[in-house]
Amino acid sequence: MRYDFYAYMDRMKYIKRWQLMRSVREENIMEHSQSVAMLAHSLVTIHNEVFDGNADVLTTVLYAMYHETSEVMTGDLPTPVKYYDESIRGAYKELEKVASRKIASMLPKEMEIHIAPYVLADEDSQEYRLVKAADRLSAYIKCLEEFRSGNTEFTKAKKSIEKDLHNLKMPEVEYFFEHFIRSFELTLDDLEGF
Repeated sequence: MRYDFYAYMDRMKYIKRWQLMRSVREENIMEHSQSVAMLAHSLVTIHNEVFDGNADVLTTVLYAMYHETSEVMTGDLPTPVKYYDESIRGAYKELEKVASRKIASMLPKEMEIHIAPYVLADEDSQEYRLVKAADRLSAYIKCLEEFRSGNTEFTKAKKSIEKDLHNLKMPEVEYFFEHFIRSFELTLDDLEGF
């Protein structure tokens, strides 16, 4: 029997982000998912080791890795459209769940029981909250990259996302800002070690 799950996952590299904005460098949801997984790993480590939390590291990273799964069926709906009003947001959220369930069902049953829980994340969990923060952090870093390259198209997004991140009131995010964000504004020659 043929199972299409991983062929769908591989198509993440074709789904472009930031479709309504001119980008110096295009970004796809596969690379974005890797970025979010790395940032989520950072935030969960900060949560556990700096702030004495007890979030599950593996769950957090796997939620992040699969957090864009639905978009291989739905595409990446631009943020202004997705959040235009509550009815669109609710309908799109339901569509994402349907797509995620459909894709998870494309695994052999003995694998589905182990992978589907990460594709269909527990949205009330601490781990998911950390992933959502990492998702916004990844978007913010993309804005910094574009801004550093002279692209003022991302100016408003940068300000808005930075405000959103601070409004989360998450000590992990504030710690990341304090210790890591400034480095993303530097050139390679300005980073330590070069």
